[in-house]
Amino acid sequence: MSAERAGVALAGVAVCNLLTMRALLVVNPKATTTSARTRDVLTHALASDLKLEVATTEYRGHARDLARQAAEGGEIELVIALGGDGTVNEVVNGLLHGGPDPERLPGLAVVPGGSTNVFARALGLPNEVVEATGALLDALEARRTRTIGLGRAAGTPDSVDAEVPARWFTFCAGLGFDAGVVGRVEKQRERGKRSTHALYVRQVLRQFVTEPHRRHGTITLERPGADPVEGLVLSIVCNTAPWTYLGNRPVYAAPKASFDTALDVLGLARLSPGAVTRYGTQLLASAPGRGPHGKHAVSLHDETDFTLHSQVPLPFQVDGDHLGLRSSVTFTGVRRALRVIV
Repeated sequence: MSAERAGVALAGVAVCNLLTMRALLVVNPKATTTSARTRDVLTHALASDLKLEVATTEYRGHARDLARQAAEGGEIELVIALGGDGTVNEVVNGLLHGGPDPERLPGLAVVPGGSTNVFARALGLPNEVVEATGALLDALEARRTRTIGLGRAAGTPDSVDAEVPARWFTFCAGLGFDAGVVGRVEKQRERGKRSTHALYVRQVLRQFVTEPHRRHGTITLERPGADPVEGLVLSIVCNTAPWTYLGNRPVYAAPKASFDTALDVLGLARLSPGAVTRYGTQLLASAPGRGPHGKHAVSLHDETDFTLHSQVPLPFQVDGDHLGLRSSVTFTGVRRALRVIV
C-alpha cells in the first residue's frame, strides 16, 4: 500500500467524539522502520481525529521529558509514542515520574517504529506502522483500554558519585550476560551499524567468548521469606511474554509472565558451551507455557519484590537500553500502573 493510499484509508476511519481529545504524538525521527514520508502521513491521519500536538525528539531522554510535561500539565489526555521500545520506555518513565495513577494520568498509545517492538507486539498490536495506526484509531473509537502492570528497577551504580534514578520498564530488564550483549549492540549502533537480528547474534557470540564469569556466577537473588539463590551468571526479569522476537518468532524466557501479574525471573547458573547450546536451543524452541529449564536454570513467577546483588559490577539493561554497570538492583512489580489504548 502506498503512503498516499494508507493516509486516505486511515483518515477515513470514523472516530466519534474524538476531535476534542487532546493528544501528544512523540515522534522519534530515527525510528528504524519509518521514513519521514510515512511519519507525515500517519501524523495527518491521527490529526484528522484528535486534537493533536506533535513533538519530535532531539536528544536521548527527550521523549521522557515531553511525556513528563504532558503528565504534569494536566491538559493532555493521551500520549502516543511513535518509535521503538526505547522511545516507549522513555515516554512511560516520563508519564510515571510522579508515580502511577492510571485514573489521573494520560493514557499511552504506541505506534511501533523500531526493529523489534516487543512491548507493542506483546499488547497484540500489529507490527507494521500503517496497520498499527489504523488499529489505534479503531481502539480509540471503541474506547478500548487496558490497565497494565509494570516493573520498576532501582540500582546501585558502580560509582558512588553517580546519580541513578529508579527506572520503569515495560517488558524486561537484565543484569549480567544479556545486558552485556545489549551494551555491545549499542556500541555497534553508535558506529553506524543497523540494528538487525544478525547483529544481535554476532554480539551474543562475542559476549560469550569474553564473558569472565560464565562458569562461576557472581549474582545472588534475594527475596522476602525465601532462601537466596546464589551463583547466577545471567538474570532476566520479565514483565510480560514473550521476552523478545527473532523476526516474527517469539522467544519466551519466562512463559508465564504477564501484564496482569508482577514480575517473573529466569536465572542461569552456568554458561558453559554445553549449557549455552542446551538453553539456547530451549529458547529458540520456547512457546507459551514452555521455557528454559534444567538443573542450572531458576524460574520464578509473579514476584513483587526482590533484589539482585553481584560480587562485581555487571552490565544492566532495561527494555533493551544499556544503563552501565550495577552491583545491586532492587525490583518491584507494580500492578495496574498505566492505562494503555489497545
